[in-house]
Amino acid sequence: MKIAPGIAMLPLTAGEGRAFNAAVMWDEQDVVLVDTGLPMMQTVIKTALEELGIPFARLNRVIITHHDTDHLGSLPELLNTATKLTVMAHAAEKPFIEGIEHLLVKIEKPIQSLPPAEKEERRQAYLKRKTVTVDKPLVDGEELPYCGGIVVIHTPGHTPGHICLYHKSSKTVIAGDATVAEAGRLQGPSPIFTVDMAEAKQSLKKLLDYEIEQIICYHGGLVNENVREQLQAVTA
Repeated sequence: MKIAPGIAMLPLTAGEGRAFNAAVMWDEQDVVLVDTGLPMMQTVIKTALEELGIPFARLNRVIITHHDTDHLGSLPELLNTATKLTVMAHAAEKPFIEGIEHLLVKIEKPIQSLPPAEKEERRQAYLKRKTVTVDKPLVDGEELPYCGGIVVIHTPGHTPGHICLYHKSSKTVIAGDATVAEAGRLQGPSPIFTVDMAEAKQSLKKLLDYEIEQIICYHGGLVNENVREQLQAVTA
């Protein structure tokens, strides 16, 4: 779904009604994918890109907003099938993406009601998840010289190294999981999946420093009406 020149929301659907909203930005030199869905969704991503008229062979950069499986999941397969991908993520998220550090607290809340055996299965799945190497660690405020300019906004809380991205030419924020949306309305961070809610809400206030016309929420899709007012409401 193209939302402005050089940027599109990439709906990725999985079983059991699960849906995610990755993003892609492109120009004549670069194609930048933001987040990669669950494992084994590389064919879905390839098809979605080609439906936008972007040959899969042109994909050369991937930015990961954070290391949750539904964001990092298909990157190992993409690295095996794409010609050359540069992987980027915030420096604070790098050790989690590479499997050097773990954030078990991240999965404790979502699994607390499960039977003990299933809890342990989920923990082991997290510990043994596929990992990748981050080629380019990012820092807060860094402007990437791709696709009209992409500003890195460090928004910790959901995870320590979570980032949002600001696409300058379209005045679009790619929010990752910094906030979810429902029916075009921002809902703020999801409490059950957020490590530090107070920090996450404080981080969202950083977005108010930018002139934003639309936000792509990984869970919930596009928000493009009264965006500033909605941001102020969920950060109050």
